[in-house]
Amino acid sequence: MILQFGEYIAAKRKEQGISLRGMADELGITAAYLSDIEKSRRNPPDIDTLEKIANLLKLTSEEKAKMFDYAGEDRKQIAPDLSEYIMDLPAARTALRKARDMGKQDDFWHEISKKLEEDE
Repeated sequence: MILQFGEYIAAKRKEQGISLRGMADELGITAAYLSDIEKSRRNPPDIDTLEKIANLLKLTSEEKAKMFDYAGEDRKQIAPDLSEYIMDLPAARTALRKARDMGKQDDFWHEISKKLEEDE
């Protein structure tokens, strides 16, 4: 089971048959820096580079979401694709705090997610 951002990116890169140097060149970073990211010696890159990685690796929306989650977990922060969205919505922050204070767990959010899917 993959537990870290770097492991995930390395696995996806290898699945695509992309060399470390080739990916680094495409991203405009050094191979040494990318190697450090893949080995979890450096934090995941910024959101712009994450978007480039997702495009280069042809990630599905689910894979991209997982990549963002791993990036956030490695940084001990919210997933970088969600932070701006949450910051722009005071009601969302209020709802998150209320759910936290009420002790709501993942099963609660799973039900919320299912309701949102019904609205699509």
